[in-house]
Amino acid sequence: MDQQLLRSYFATVYEFPTPRGVVRASLDGETLRDKDALPEVLASTFAVLTAYNPRSMLLPRRVNEGRQLVMRDMLILGCYRVEPCVGFEAEVKDSVWREPAWLVHGMARDEAIAFGRVFRQNTVLFATGGQPEIVVTDPTADDVGQTFAASWKVRT
Repeated sequence: MDQQLLRSYFATVYEFPTPRGVVRASLDGETLRDKDALPEVLASTFAVLTAYNPRSMLLPRRVNEGRQLVMRDMLILGCYRVEPCVGFEAEVKDSVWREPAWLVHGMARDEAIAFGRVFRQNTVLFATGGQPEIVVTDPTADDVGQTFAASWKVRT
């Protein structure tokens, strides 16, 4: 996996909806000793999936939105609780990049990987028990299936 692309995945800030408001978090935090200190959403089991820009190929907004709706419908038909979330570059001043995604509650890791492969994503984000990981899902990558462990960093 391209190291610059991997660094950007770790630095991406995600906005997750919760009953108490939005939780902002990235994957570039220090190893946590007290997972009870995490917001509830970050301590649960979930996947973050998107259908936007397969294999980092920029597609027109309309095409991306259509792909995203198809993914949502498939997730709902699979009986998952799905909520919209977004990832963006916080460290890049004046960045306009914001990629819509789905927060998929209770999804198994293998199924999250399958969705990443079907929608031609480079990676998926999977988290359980407060431990997030980036999993390579691009079937053309030499390191498909490789996992990069991460730690949450709650942003304000």
